[in-house]
Amino acid sequence: MYPTDLTQTQWQFIKKALDFDDRKRKYDLIIIWNAINYLVKTGCQWRLLPHDFPKWQLVYYYYSKWSNLEIFDLLLSKLREKVRRDRGQKSQASLGIMDSQSVRWGNNRSLNGFDGAKKVKGIKRHVVVDKNGFLLAVMVSVANIHDSKAALLLMKTLRYLLIPLQVILADGGYRGGIIEEIKTKLGYIIQIVMRSDKKEKGFEPLHKRWIVERTFSWFDNDRRLCRNYELLMETSENMVKLSAIKLLLNKI
Repeated sequence: MYPTDLTQTQWQFIKKALDFDDRKRKYDLIIIWNAINYLVKTGCQWRLLPHDFPKWQLVYYYYSKWSNLEIFDLLLSKLREKVRRDRGQKSQASLGIMDSQSVRWGNNRSLNGFDGAKKVKGIKRHVVVDKNGFLLAVMVSVANIHDSKAALLLMKTLRYLLIPLQVILADGGYRGGIIEEIKTKLGYIIQIVMRSDKKEKGFEPLHKRWIVERTFSWFDNDRRLCRNYELLMETSENMVKLSAIKLLLNKI
């Protein structure tokens, strides 16, 4: 057993949420999920999965199949709703917090651009989270894409996932005509939260904006997300979703 292995309670939730059948297989699907969790946590290559897991080709087959069927989005949604209800909250979030995280590249073949503001060569993860820091939507671009230009595509992802947010908090990087364009085209209201000019002693976190920064620190706990080794933006997004799923599974 590895520390990343699912408990029976977690696996029963996944089976029920995704309506997996109980037909006989050479390898139980829980073993496939354990292998994917191991890969996300340790950051190893597909071909370097330990031999006590099924062959990496089989694990990747199921990963690719579930990705194409948008299984990860469905499971993330059901997990988020359950954890929110367990906390006495409504199942659907009404408030979102939006921000981006620049991530360094891991090899010469991976996606990369240069973020001049943060001096990072690699990719940029654009995310929206709820008030708990739980992932609502993610979109990956090269690092030189400005936040305001990526915001419209991120909001379209939110709309595709049918997430009915009323207000989305964001930093000053999202100022400009994009706010009105998003409100007109998609109906989302973006509020800019800026640090006041009044200087206070010590560190003072911005209202609710610190929540998304904590989410980024959760991502960094998984070595697959510390740097970007993925060749496709879709794969980079899936790794973020799997990290968020793993986090929520530990909360049920």
